[in-house]
Amino acid sequence: MKNKDEIKALLDYFQNTEDKPLKFDEDVIFSAYQKDDDNQSLTIKILSIFGGLLASLAFLGFLFIAGLYNSDVALLVLGGIFIAGSIWINKEYDKIIIDTVSVSSFIIGFILIGFGCEQLKINENGLSIIFIIIAFCSLNVVQNYILSFVSVLIINGSILTLIISNKGYDLIHIYVSALALTITYIFLKEAKIITTNKVLSKLYNPVKTGLIFSFLSGLFFLGKKGILPVSPDYIWLSSIVIISVIVYLTSTLFNVLNITETRHKISVYIFTALALLPTALSPAISGAILIILLCFMVNHKTGLVLGIIAFIYFIAQYYYDLNFTLLTKSILLFSTGVLFIALYLFTHKKLTKNEKV
Repeated sequence: MKNKDEIKALLDYFQNTEDKPLKFDEDVIFSAYQKDDDNQSLTIKILSIFGGLLASLAFLGFLFIAGLYNSDVALLVLGGIFIAGSIWINKEYDKIIIDTVSVSSFIIGFILIGFGCEQLKINENGLSIIFIIIAFCSLNVVQNYILSFVSVLIINGSILTLIISNKGYDLIHIYVSALALTITYIFLKEAKIITTNKVLSKLYNPVKTGLIFSFLSGLFFLGKKGILPVSPDYIWLSSIVIISVIVYLTSTLFNVLNITETRHKISVYIFTALALLPTALSPAISGAILIILLCFMVNHKTGLVLGIIAFIYFIAQYYYDLNFTLLTKSILLFSTGVLFIALYLFTHKKLTKNEKV
């Protein structure tokens, strides 16, 4: 919620659902939302991250020219100082330019610690665990949007590194399935999470966005053939979880579509499962559909755009990787398209009927 109209609509909803009159200070509530959003658009925040990356690379180049890489202790100490400094800066200041400086310091700190651990011959497993611990602690200490977002990416990237470095490639299905369930819970329980305490309310948006990026990254490893030697015998595992979640989400639409009869509900469940059945061997496609549905339900525009782009890409990739003739590929796409058009016509008819009533 970023404008007065959306906040007003929500307050009116609460007012109508209560038997007794409620009083709200709309100006104070709106000011609180503005402050929580830091008056920064997501575009500015992403540009801050990329600016921090470029600044980090430039500064690291200077440090290594100065010969810092020869001392493992210096790398570790300086890395810790940079991370601690970035956290302190964010707790003391609240400016866009400060965000760029802090994210630069944060990234530099992790890179220096990584090089220092390499000098000490710490393997990838140990380094990944160290990164997870530091990033998790950072989430608990400071709830700045950018640092929290980067921390979530570091945690999930480290988990992926653990899977790949230990050659447990099929464990990526568990990773993707866990993210699918976590993201679904976070989206559906938004009100409960942000009202639990102040820390969770500040972490909600950056963690949610970070998990979407992490989930799409995991889907990319599954959807892009040849990146990981994932066994084709287990490719359906993550699809079962994702498709089951999507089928569950259709139940939330029954009230909107005014579907009350059991036979109609069963028909919708069956139709949804049949529409998603062609994606059983490509969890990336069903995963992108899940992101689109969740983001559409809560009006998360950034996630919706990412989901649509990912859906188009994974469809094209799946079509390209199929070991079928061009005619068979075309029939599969045509059949899936007919199912989705039929689903659109069914929901559109229901919505139009409800509006007339």
